[in-house]
Amino acid sequence: MLEPLRQGLPPIDAARVASSASCSLPARFEAVRGARQFTKATLGGWSLGERFDDVSLVVSELVTNALRHALPADAQHESQDPPVRLHLMRWPGRLVCAVRDPSPESPGTFGGGDAPAAFPDPKGTAESGRGLFLVDSFSDSWGWHPLAGALHGKVVWALFRLSQPGL
Repeated sequence: MLEPLRQGLPPIDAARVASSASCSLPARFEAVRGARQFTKATLGGWSLGERFDDVSLVVSELVTNALRHALPADAQHESQDPPVRLHLMRWPGRLVCAVRDPSPESPGTFGGGDAPAAFPDPKGTAESGRGLFLVDSFSDSWGWHPLAGALHGKVVWALFRLSQPGL
């Protein structure tokens, strides 16, 4: 899951993860509020409460996109394990928010197809369709990758650089 985070950044040693937390989210839009509450509690526990506004906005957008675009139409009526999962991981100097969902399609593939489209409304005047623009604006970088092996779907992640004491 971490390999795409290495692109264009100094190496991230998975063994040096200082802290991580994750939660399952049900296939209901009320889960977005739960994701924000989970993020607030987790960041508070990591003494990163000052980053809550930006991180919470990005988490909200990633979870909303997963619920809106990545779930089968009947997902709310199925009694399976929650299909969306939020992961928060902290390294010295970095925080990563990752949302796993069951769809193999690229985020930002508007209207189907394999190639990501440009943001649907580059001027930002539409009522919807600005989620990835916000993720891009508020995080230091973001991306996605398909899951492999027994897991199906994808992970969409956003990286936030953290100030390190003494630097």
